[in-house]
Amino acid sequence: MSLLKLIPQEFDYNKYVKENKIFDLFIKDNESIDASKKTIYPTNFSVDPSNKIPYPAELDDLSRLHYIVKSRKVLTILEFGVGKSTIIFGDSIRSNKKKYFDKTFKELRRKEQYQVFSIDNNQSWIDECKKNIPKDLRTNGFINLHQSDLITGEFKDKICTYYSSIPNICPDLIYLDGPDQFSAKGEVRGLSTKHQDRMPMAADILSFEHFLQPGTLIIVDGRTANARFLKTNLDRNWFHVYEREWDQHFFELQETPLGIYNERMIDHCLGEEFYKRIK
Repeated sequence: MSLLKLIPQEFDYNKYVKENKIFDLFIKDNESIDASKKTIYPTNFSVDPSNKIPYPAELDDLSRLHYIVKSRKVLTILEFGVGKSTIIFGDSIRSNKKKYFDKTFKELRRKEQYQVFSIDNNQSWIDECKKNIPKDLRTNGFINLHQSDLITGEFKDKICTYYSSIPNICPDLIYLDGPDQFSAKGEVRGLSTKHQDRMPMAADILSFEHFLQPGTLIIVDGRTANARFLKTNLDRNWFHVYEREWDQHFFELQETPLGIYNERMIDHCLGEEFYKRIK
């Protein structure tokens, strides 16, 4: 993957799913599914506001996310859009804590270590997802769910959406898979994202980009128009790659460390490979 190698070329999806007991996280899903195959949905599946059917577990995407969190030794995740990925993030963060907490607690200046903060505008959907989150991920603080209204606004005179409240954290991984395009309140001059031929256009990351630390990774699942909007308006030195086969965009903040604590975090999480990328 050119300058940003997120998974090995020979990555065995089915082996990874089995070894990491990912099926155990989704009891209702069929273990006969081939984890390496991409699921294809009907044309209007994601743009039909009346559709209430949740996406089934996409094991190729989920196993990649699980691997990325573990291989990058991620400490803090901000997720836009609650769902099955929330469980995957919680499980992989739990695995990281078991391996690295004694080291990172002493050496890194990070307040929310080994926690996932997932935000969604739909409280009923949050409540539904809660039922499927393994108890230990909820009770031990690995997963934190937040409800926030979604509003239509502007970024540099361009129409977009914002959550009205976001957890005040410093993530080293951000996953953008929400909100949908129909939920935002309000409009600007009669315009909004609430139209079948529009697309989601979240601008939250742009509003706190200047707080993010070098080494931060943003993953945008699908949502190519939104990813291009971010790419056009992000101000710092982000390396961007689009993986067409996965339909995912990746942005890594490739800058020299801000200071000793950011440097320690990069050394622990990303190692020498990161410094090779920023040369």
